[in-house]
Amino acid sequence: MRILLTNDDGIRAPGIVALYDALTAENPIAGHGGEVFPVAPLTVQSATSHGVTFHAPLMTREARVTDRMRGIAVDARPADCVKLALTCLWPERFGQGSRPDLVISGMNAGANCGINVIYSGTVAAALEAAFLGVPAIAVSLMLGDGDPDFACGAAHARRAIDAILAHGPLEPHTCLSINIPPRDLADPRRHDPLPLAVCPMNTHGLMDGYERRVAPSGEVYYWANRSGLDFRHTDPGSDVQQLLAGRITITPLKYDLTRHDQLHLWAGELAG
Repeated sequence: MRILLTNDDGIRAPGIVALYDALTAENPIAGHGGEVFPVAPLTVQSATSHGVTFHAPLMTREARVTDRMRGIAVDARPADCVKLALTCLWPERFGQGSRPDLVISGMNAGANCGINVIYSGTVAAALEAAFLGVPAIAVSLMLGDGDPDFACGAAHARRAIDAILAHGPLEPHTCLSINIPPRDLADPRRHDPLPLAVCPMNTHGLMDGYERRVAPSGEVYYWANRSGLDFRHTDPGSDVQQLLAGRITITPLKYDLTRHDQLHLWAGELAG
């Protein structure tokens, strides 16, 4: 199996390094003769959603991140990285007409559950791959008290990915979003692996908050002061509820935003 690895926190972020190590360590997920090829943003691109670049060049550079991990840094957004990788960078390295078997985006520093999937650059990279016909998995680690344990989170992510792939390769256009709970949410009495929960995304809005401040110049500005996980409501069985219960969540996503249930309604309204 050949895997394109990307993220939105930047190619040197600890989350992508930990996930690369988990994917390529003993019993590598790519298998004999496989490859995990990192192509990720040069700088942090969190919450850039599905933005793409049209009016500026996409500058690239070889990046030696660790002794084991080398890849290509792209001075652009996550969706740009996937578009460029599938169109140019992957074929240049592996041969014209070739594509990865799977795109993995992450591991993001922070959960991408609930409505946050709309804002997430991590999820956008996975959705872009799925849209272009390559199955993709987004991986995010919820932050808890203290410093995040990316190695532990990546180990949980690897187990979830192995479970997903256990029955064969994913179909083209498939996109799955995995969220890993932090250690402080896991039941300390449990010694077995964290349970997996397949669940829908929570679709309630965030409770936004902003602190009003005044700059030395006299200009007024506002600073966001909520956590990003304060939802107006949390549905039972949703990804937010399951994640807060200490479970690894797996949510199938799609990129078709059409309200199919309203097509006939609007067609009738506008018919005459």
